[in-house]
Amino acid sequence: NCLTLKKSNCKNCYKCIRHCPVKAIRFSGNQAHIIGNECILCGHCFVVCPQNAKEIVDSTEKVRVLIQSGDPVIVSLAPSFVANYDGVGIVAMRNALQKLGFADVEETAIGATIVKTEYERMLSEEEHDIIITSCCHSINLLIQKYFPAELPYLADVMSPMQAHCLYIKKRIPNAKTVFIGPCVAKKDEAEYYEGIVDAVLTFEELTNWLKDERIALEQQIDTNTESRARFFPTTGGVLKTMAKNAPGYTYIALDGIENCISALKDIESGKIHKCFIEMSACVGSCIGGPVMEKYHHTSPIKDYITVSEYAGKDDFDVPTVPPAELKKHFTMIEHRLAQPSEMEIMNVLRQMGKFKPSDELNCGSCGYNSCREKAIAIIQGKAESSMCLPFLKDKAESFSDTIVKNTPNGLIALNENLEVQQINAAARKIMNIRSESDVLGEPVVRILDPTVFMQVKSTGRSVRDQRTYLAEYKKYVRQTVVYDPDSRMLVGIMRDITDEEIDRDKKAKINKQTLEVADTVVEKQMRIVQEIASLLGETAAETKIALTKLKESIENE
Repeated sequence: NCLTLKKSNCKNCYKCIRHCPVKAIRFSGNQAHIIGNECILCGHCFVVCPQNAKEIVDSTEKVRVLIQSGDPVIVSLAPSFVANYDGVGIVAMRNALQKLGFADVEETAIGATIVKTEYERMLSEEEHDIIITSCCHSINLLIQKYFPAELPYLADVMSPMQAHCLYIKKRIPNAKTVFIGPCVAKKDEAEYYEGIVDAVLTFEELTNWLKDERIALEQQIDTNTESRARFFPTTGGVLKTMAKNAPGYTYIALDGIENCISALKDIESGKIHKCFIEMSACVGSCIGGPVMEKYHHTSPIKDYITVSEYAGKDDFDVPTVPPAELKKHFTMIEHRLAQPSEMEIMNVLRQMGKFKPSDELNCGSCGYNSCREKAIAIIQGKAESSMCLPFLKDKAESFSDTIVKNTPNGLIALNENLEVQQINAAARKIMNIRSESDVLGEPVVRILDPTVFMQVKSTGRSVRDQRTYLAEYKKYVRQTVVYDPDSRMLVGIMRDITDEEIDRDKKAKINKQTLEVADTVVEKQMRIVQEIASLLGETAAETKIALTKLKESIENE
């Protein structure tokens, strides 16, 4: 658990999967997860993560506790320190670290001398077809987890860190040892092989600790002719310190996990014999380590020259260590999941929209080298179908195209120069345009009055549901025009309301006619009423006269 993840920072970029040489990362629930039993702790994911979502577990507090215990705590300082801390030698480092409370600081290169001497003895006294150096813990894990058949070729020798810390503990009673270097994997190595290295700090942790304590490193470079092993952190550095006189052997230095994997495959196929192979997981070896002050060191040539100028011509004066004391036993680490069947792989490929070989782009955007490799990862629960960028793009485009093509509304998209970028079938129907190729890239003024588009572009305010008559097309539309500042596009949405307008005109005419008829009827009715009233008025008058006369006649009698 040397590498952890800050979940909130993971942004679905898949960069860690893309750069992981053994694909030991599982992606689930929009988060990347490091698969511990598959990881070889090369630290690539830590280096490339753009969001700093990968964190190296900090051991500073653990080291503080060791110092407070009262036992002497001795630092084994990786020889790459001279490339990490410009212009600072071992004496200046010792002075600074003693201010932190360490009893002493020694160079891991002393352990490197012990190890390279053991390599020379193995070549001269033992029968070996191939020897692979065991200095790099990431390479050891790579062979243990992915190339177990090559374990017999891996030198059963401690790493320089372990050899040096063992040497310290032999010399100093009750000593505690702390390794400081540019490597993530060393933390795991120290934990797994207990009792040799008590804690591991990275250069980054040390720098932060010195900064917190306001301790400045002196610009002071010392010289030491007995320091040839200081070459160890460079590519070929192990070979540079060795005699290389074993008869019949070819000496080879490889750096970078991809190169090492290729070599291991060749060894597995039986193509390589009588070789001594120095393998380093990091390009440039340890001076290209993942914690060579991340973001600051990107100068492999400069760093190599720095190490070369600091290294001496002779070996450190170290005692002869019995081979048995340097033995290190490597075993296979089982991790592999069951290989899915061809039918299962094909089913997953179809889920990702890959129905034929030409659909398998193998673009690597998901982080995997091929679509089949990605399909296997999905079956093994390490990946999700949605991680396929072409699949998502096609799906999104298909969905949006379906909407654009089938919506009854006319859609037209313009760039800031008011040139047509997209137009759908409904819009072409409104404007009697035969093919979109006739207008794509052309100024909108060719087909529409650009006034409303110019107005929206200049003001930034949308126009919504504006009733407009397109005289040239004899069409009525309800028009909405919006501006998207992110894409710098103007989008026009037109709804053909010509039929509605015609219906409305018809209704208006009918209503008018109805009103006219009603007015005529009312007028006639009034005339009739007036005539009836007139007749009724005359009859009433005559009746009144007759009745009056009748009344007078009766009264006279």
